[in-house]
Amino acid sequence: MNRAEAKKRAEVLVAQMTVAERASQLKFDAPAIERLGIPEYNWWNEALHGLARGGTATSFPQAIGMAAMFDDELLEKIADAISTEARAKYNALSAEGDRDIYHGLTMWSPNINIFRDPRWGRGHETYGEDPYLTARLGKAFVRGLQGKGQTLKTAACAKHFAVHSGPEALRHSFDAVASRKDMEETYLPAFRALVQEAGVEAVMGAYNRTNGEPCCANSFLMKKLRDEWGFEGHFVSDCWAVRDFHESHKVTSAPVESVTLALKSGCDLNCGCTYEHVMHAYELGMISEEDITRSAVRLFTTRFLLGVLGEEGSEYDTIPYSAVECSEHLALAHRAALESCVLLKNNGILPLSCKSCGTLGVIGPNANSRVSLIGNYHGTSSRYVTVLEGIQDLVGGKCRVLYSEGCALSLDRVEPLAKENDRLAEAVAVAKNSDKVILVLGLDETLEGEEGDTGNSYFSGDKDDLLLPASQRKLLETVLSVGKPTVVVLMAGSSIDLSLAQEKADAVLLSWYPGARGGKAVAELLFGKASPSGKLPVTFYYNTVLDEMPAFTDYTLSNRTYRYYNGTPLYPFGYGLTYGNAVVTAFTADREAASVTVVNEGKIRAEDVIECYLQDEASPFAPPHPVLCGFQRISLEPGETAVIRVPLDPAAFTVVNSEGIRIPGSGKRRLYTGFGAPDNRTEELTGKKSRSILLTD
Repeated sequence: MNRAEAKKRAEVLVAQMTVAERASQLKFDAPAIERLGIPEYNWWNEALHGLARGGTATSFPQAIGMAAMFDDELLEKIADAISTEARAKYNALSAEGDRDIYHGLTMWSPNINIFRDPRWGRGHETYGEDPYLTARLGKAFVRGLQGKGQTLKTAACAKHFAVHSGPEALRHSFDAVASRKDMEETYLPAFRALVQEAGVEAVMGAYNRTNGEPCCANSFLMKKLRDEWGFEGHFVSDCWAVRDFHESHKVTSAPVESVTLALKSGCDLNCGCTYEHVMHAYELGMISEEDITRSAVRLFTTRFLLGVLGEEGSEYDTIPYSAVECSEHLALAHRAALESCVLLKNNGILPLSCKSCGTLGVIGPNANSRVSLIGNYHGTSSRYVTVLEGIQDLVGGKCRVLYSEGCALSLDRVEPLAKENDRLAEAVAVAKNSDKVILVLGLDETLEGEEGDTGNSYFSGDKDDLLLPASQRKLLETVLSVGKPTVVVLMAGSSIDLSLAQEKADAVLLSWYPGARGGKAVAELLFGKASPSGKLPVTFYYNTVLDEMPAFTDYTLSNRTYRYYNGTPLYPFGYGLTYGNAVVTAFTADREAASVTVVNEGKIRAEDVIECYLQDEASPFAPPHPVLCGFQRISLEPGETAVIRVPLDPAAFTVVNSEGIRIPGSGKRRLYTGFGAPDNRTEELTGKKSRSILLTD
């Protein structure tokens, strides 16, 4: 069913409703209208990295980990698997009369905000700090969720529109002020791409204001969305964001004023309770029947596009419940975990060998933690495999594995009645009695996440700094001082200052939040069953950089993200080591694509990512550093040579002036290609220098 037909059918159906019935459908928990055969429908469902909060589902790596794959083809397959499970559960549960929250087909994912500041607690829900990477991965995720059938498989939602990335504690009252240049260059491109190139069905507004106006009733943003980009889907508020209009932003003084402002501005669906006042505003003459009808038609258009109204149904109605957590989806999750992990340091200790590792000490608060596997906005897995369990399963008795929790995740003791550092001596004993140590540190959703979210604990929110909790810093220092060969595994969703580990540990592996069974993938990477191949979608800074960055509340890009950061990072954007040795031997390019000749000079299969960056060398409006404009995953056998075509982003050949207008660049551009960004720190860490050529008009 195309949109025109769905809209026509929605108009006919809505015309049969009373005004009150139409108004009732503008809330996320839309009631049934039995006389018209319309079942109740709850619009709220989550699919950030697997179905969330609705029971059993396949658990994929957190979004920031999937971004590190630099693999949009795999991401689309993952989203397709998620939508298959959504249909399977919808089919089975609605047949039982269960149409509750988290059981519908409208997925409030992906989160395509830009991870501009490393302190933001929700940054791990995003695809990182780069607009091009975010747009490309976001489009793949939308394509996978929405499918290619006659009806929408599920409806994706681009959120949070727009200029939204903390601070979490201020989001209900904060005004994010962004220049027109930063809007066009950084904060809006991914949203435009998802609307115009992927046909995303929904857009969710953010909590905060942007340049003075609440995002769920922002005239500038709504004009961009509807008039300039041609968005035809529905717009939904973030949850209880319309209530913030009068309670926190103070742009209105009462609920009836808030619903009037939101509805007239184009916010069709309210996540929250404020739209309970729509009829009151209508009776007062503040909103018209036309205002209510317009939004109702948009919402029922989506429902018809999903094939959940009308007699013909959908081609997805026969997907069985057995698709949930099926072997195919679990294999996808495992592959994603393997591709997402980023090897940050390796002095040769990795990969480990079962035959020669002797006694292995596994230490750390995240070593046997299920919570650190799953990130936030997660579902329930029928099985969890921690890093410790993954290692134990893999070595299978071939070497002894000793374990110590080492410390609490963030508190100064594990047992409340014990003294401080009550697991530290045990950790030392394990290290001393081991031939090699794997130290598993990091965060989880209780230490970085969304403010006030019921899925997170009291501690959740933004980070105060980029350091590990004090208990873990003490553990890291103490274990390293024992002097045994040590591999640090970091489980976290954002930039952490690992300078001590970089200096003194033998290897550092970043696993992000790798999914419920991600410990198996981490173990396989540590023991060389596969090669790490992930790349950083964010810059890892030293903690001291926070003193040099703009304030967290300042949305300028000055001195933040790889495109504008002036200093030397701990680990650069796009960086990641492998066990293989792929080398670029030659490349040519035009404005459409680079043709890159790559040879695997190593002795094992090379899994890596070719990255292309473009620098406008003459325009005063260009970012100061080369910008990612293309990437392509490769896999080469030892000695194999391949010529890889890497399409280039057309927007990279433009610049954005101070008025926020995208214009042609200078015509003098340098294109770089390699396996990381073309900066000195990447060259220092990898020992490889990017190749470059000059492209002129």
